[in-house]
Amino acid sequence: MTALTLSTSAAPGLRADAIVIGVAKGTASRSGDLVVAPGAEAVDKAYDGRLAGVLETLGASGAEGEVTKLPAPSGIKAPLVVAVGLGAEPEKDSSFDPEALRKAAGVAARALAGSKKAAFALPLGDAAGLGAVAEGVLLGAYSFDTYKENGRNPKAKNGKAPLAEATLLGGKPRDAAYKAALARAVAVSEELNRARDLVNTPPNDLNPEAFAAIVQAAGKEHGLKVQVLDVKALEKGGYGGILGVGAGSASGPRLVKLSYTSSKAKKHLALVGKGITYDSGGISLKPAGHNETMKCDMSGAAAVFAAVVSAARLGLEVNVTGWLALAENMPSGSATRPGDVLRMYSGKTVEVLNTDAEGRLVLADALWAASAEKPDAIVDVATLTGAMMLALGSRTFGIMANDDAFRTAVHEAAEEVGEPAWPMPLPEHLRKGMDSPTADIANMGERMGGGLVAGLFLREFVGEGIPWAHLDIAGPAFNDGGPFGYTPKGGTGSAVRTLVRLAELTAAGDLG
Repeated sequence: MTALTLSTSAAPGLRADAIVIGVAKGTASRSGDLVVAPGAEAVDKAYDGRLAGVLETLGASGAEGEVTKLPAPSGIKAPLVVAVGLGAEPEKDSSFDPEALRKAAGVAARALAGSKKAAFALPLGDAAGLGAVAEGVLLGAYSFDTYKENGRNPKAKNGKAPLAEATLLGGKPRDAAYKAALARAVAVSEELNRARDLVNTPPNDLNPEAFAAIVQAAGKEHGLKVQVLDVKALEKGGYGGILGVGAGSASGPRLVKLSYTSSKAKKHLALVGKGITYDSGGISLKPAGHNETMKCDMSGAAAVFAAVVSAARLGLEVNVTGWLALAENMPSGSATRPGDVLRMYSGKTVEVLNTDAEGRLVLADALWAASAEKPDAIVDVATLTGAMMLALGSRTFGIMANDDAFRTAVHEAAEEVGEPAWPMPLPEHLRKGMDSPTADIANMGERMGGGLVAGLFLREFVGEGIPWAHLDIAGPAFNDGGPFGYTPKGGTGSAVRTLVRLAELTAAGDLG
């Protein structure tokens, strides 16, 4: 991953391949004008104060995601200046939004792939701004090349290596707040990128057993307790949902419990992740064109895994337990059929009307297992429904909960860290559609509002009195379009930062 350093040096004197500066759309009296953002004063001076005019001549407008490269003048040791748009200039006496800084840093880092070193002279403002820029650089520079020649062979010439080193100017190397912000950004970004790696790994290399082994190795590295329930243990425990989903695959399912404990903890947060390492739809086979990206159906489990390890690396004063419900949903002679009835870990029976509504089945068992420990709150994360993508698009996840105040707190946490999310209801009238003449409940209900129906199904398996939220990340978990901001093509690591923030808030006693 890109190496980060802090420096109080002036940008012109640094030896680097490029200097990154911010530009914005002017407001108030400067409305419509391009503005060079704070942090780049010395660079602007090297252009005799005409940098904004030069950039406008080149077509720069300051819009988010915009990158303009120009040769550096004499007096700047770096040969290249990279101007990246920050959007609208903030009002007087206010700072740039951290998410704008995060996006700008990510765009610049990606634009500098193949470079050895870049200096970022963006308007940090404070330690929070530094953290945002650091995250943007580390997330924007991400690439997944494991299966490409240039990933296997460092001497291969096809493709560009990620930016090797970034110096963040304006960061105070000896200031405790700045050092803490940098350390947090590194820990969370490294684990988020690990989640991206898992999502991008092809399913022939990442089945439930392999995923569990990765978690075990990380647990050993970071002092976490890991318990893996294999097929025999799941059968003994009566985990009918997980077993039913995994029944058609040669790769048996697993339920992984990953625990971080703090001696100073007063609260316990449980995180539950859907981990379908490949989803064919089972007997209810997906149509052509819907299978190609289904390696991403374990994104929720990857996010939970990354969040628990992040909590450990940050030493948060809270107990965090991750439950990873891992299975491969395949069609075969042993697969669960539409019409079958499964007896869940909770004791409830479920009539399976559609085997492609499998995520809610594995989550139901994991939610009940998590509830047995009586945590202070439970949050589950899943690429659960196409209906949520129809409702909110590809960049926003939905939040449902059994408590309005808790849903609001989760939404605020997501917005705080820059992850677009939207609170969704759980209308009681939709519950009736899951009534079954054969079992306690069916795994399908009304077609309209399918994402909400899935949330209502999950609510049935949450212990009484436990605040619970469900994050449906079906849209933002996998980006099959072009990269944007600090978001790459492929696995995105959606919800990791929200879960880490929830753990921090729980530790501080400020959640819900």
